[in-house]
Amino acid sequence: MYQNGITMINKKPTLEKLSPSFGSSLLIKQHIEKADKNYAFWHFHPELELVYVNKGEGKTHIGNHLSYFNNSQLILIGANLPHNGFADRLTANGTETTVQFKSEFLGNDFINIPEMAKVSALFGLAKKGIKFGIETKSIVGPKINKLLDYSGLERVLKFLEILNILAKTEDYTLLNADGIALQTSPQDNDKINIIYKYVNANFQEHITLDEIADKVSMTVPAFCRYFKKTTGRTFTQLVNEYRVVHATKLLNESNMSIADICFECGFNNFSHFNKQFNEVTGKSASNYRKEIKQIIQ
Repeated sequence: MYQNGITMINKKPTLEKLSPSFGSSLLIKQHIEKADKNYAFWHFHPELELVYVNKGEGKTHIGNHLSYFNNSQLILIGANLPHNGFADRLTANGTETTVQFKSEFLGNDFINIPEMAKVSALFGLAKKGIKFGIETKSIVGPKINKLLDYSGLERVLKFLEILNILAKTEDYTLLNADGIALQTSPQDNDKINIIYKYVNANFQEHITLDEIADKVSMTVPAFCRYFKKTTGRTFTQLVNEYRVVHATKLLNESNMSIADICFECGFNNFSHFNKQFNEVTGKSASNYRKEIKQIIQ
């Protein structure tokens, strides 16, 4: 699902500096409380990031891919690939575990030995963002959660075991097929973050170009040129994509009629909603809901 993804919001994210604990080459974090989605921000870092959510829901926003997930996900994010926070909500016994590491965390010579060829190839694919399937999640997810139980060389060996499984599996989808050229500018970061936060909070309402342009102190023509140059999409396309992602959430979690979902997501025309939903997901809303029900059954 979402093989082609959805266009990213920002090609100029914030650089985040990560510091593993003393004596460790891996930075492992685990969240067991409700995540604050307002704290999430658009950022990147030279480290790769392996994310496992075992029970939760939220938006998957990596590079030019934007989608909604429910229950669990396992994703590998490549070096310097822009992404946002993941779980908006962790359900009962839910955790979100991230492992952040540099490709050469065991040294440049080690990553280049023949035995690491498949892992090295995995790191290359991760530049596009990798979403792993159910079978791989069921095997690797518990292993990721147990990494915190180990330390020192034992933790490294357990992590190499995880990388070996991920490098061999064909149970995955690439999220960001087109790739991204990163450029950073503090001024552009500020503008894009304002736009992103405003759309995230108001996509269910009508957002005029005058309104959003005013938020970043630009004229409408200047804003349209800037946004298209930065994201490769028009602002209207972006808003519609957010609405479709919200529609997938409602189709997944509610019993609302598709017509009601259309208007709840901010569309004011049912045929326009159907067209946009099909363009983004590659299927109609009714077929999407049927597939979800079949998976649940």
